[in-house]
Amino acid sequence: MLELILGTFFIIYILFIGQLIYGFNRMKRFSKKEFTPKTSFSIVVPFRNEKENLPNLLHSISMLNYPKELVEIILVDDDSEEVSSVQYSVFSLKVIKNIRKSNSPKKDAIETAIQIAKNDWIITTDSDCLVQKDWLSIYDQYIQENEVKMVASDVCYIPKSGFLSAFQNLDFLSLQGATIGSFGINQPFMCNGANFAYSKAFFKELNGFQGNNSIASGDDVFLLQKAVSVTPKKVGFLLSKESIVATKPVDTWTELFQQRVRWASKSTGYSSSYGKTLALVVFGGNLVWILSFFLWLLGILDQNIFMLFVALKFLIDFNLLFKTANFFESKLQYVLASSLLYPFFSVSVVVYSFFGKYSWKGRNFKK
Repeated sequence: MLELILGTFFIIYILFIGQLIYGFNRMKRFSKKEFTPKTSFSIVVPFRNEKENLPNLLHSISMLNYPKELVEIILVDDDSEEVSSVQYSVFSLKVIKNIRKSNSPKKDAIETAIQIAKNDWIITTDSDCLVQKDWLSIYDQYIQENEVKMVASDVCYIPKSGFLSAFQNLDFLSLQGATIGSFGINQPFMCNGANFAYSKAFFKELNGFQGNNSIASGDDVFLLQKAVSVTPKKVGFLLSKESIVATKPVDTWTELFQQRVRWASKSTGYSSSYGKTLALVVFGGNLVWILSFFLWLLGILDQNIFMLFVALKFLIDFNLLFKTANFFESKLQYVLASSLLYPFFSVSVVVYSFFGKYSWKGRNFKK
């Protein structure tokens, strides 16, 4: 009976991950063509204490292959404690102060920028990111070819050596794979604000972040889920190598834990039933893996049954990871060690996110 109960949980987990793999396979890569640029973009970058990262982002933006008259950059200073130097830009550039009005500094920063943005499309990224020269060109082409009001795209880590970097890269690839897969089965519920675009009119039509300002993060997923609930056919995913934005991995396990707690804290506010169900299934799958491990150690669960569970979960997870890594041309390192550690890490993050608080940009936030 015990094996049947545990096995049922694993089967449900495998079916859901298998569905994401199916969705990933359905997604078509978007190929760049020669197009006359038409879309005007306001690049919005909230920042706080980023004097080291911000110049690198601005340098990558300065290399964009896009008409300067169609681009403006709006940097929103969220009460930085240090002075950040802003270099000369070939594009129109404004540095403004964040106007706080909610529990979410980043959402406030984006809304502050949108109030003064002059262009039709808002595209957000983070201060610790790097963009490619055709970033806006491929977005413009996608917008022109598809009748969309909102577009999500990919984010990857800048490669670093060591187990910590490899572990978080695998975790991040799983999130990216789930994002792409969910779009492939027409159940999008997740995206990344480091590479996210929407028309200014659509943002206002959705009443912006109204309804989830009590949660500090989630400027991306909540807005996406709101858009999908209103007009799903106007929301697209740009699967293209040219649109990928690269971001830096964190440097310590403590930072990683805090970051993942912040991300996990958003799940209770999901309006997407599929997103909520998948979050529960993934949590349940990892929790059952841990329970099976201890039951095996205690001699309650047969070793062959336990090894079968471990192998099945590893294979289905690796399938999604491999496909995602192949798209990003990312190396898979320490896969076995990470797969053994991940259930403990993931469950700890979720449990802590329900009861604890997290730090972000030098501030403490309660759930």
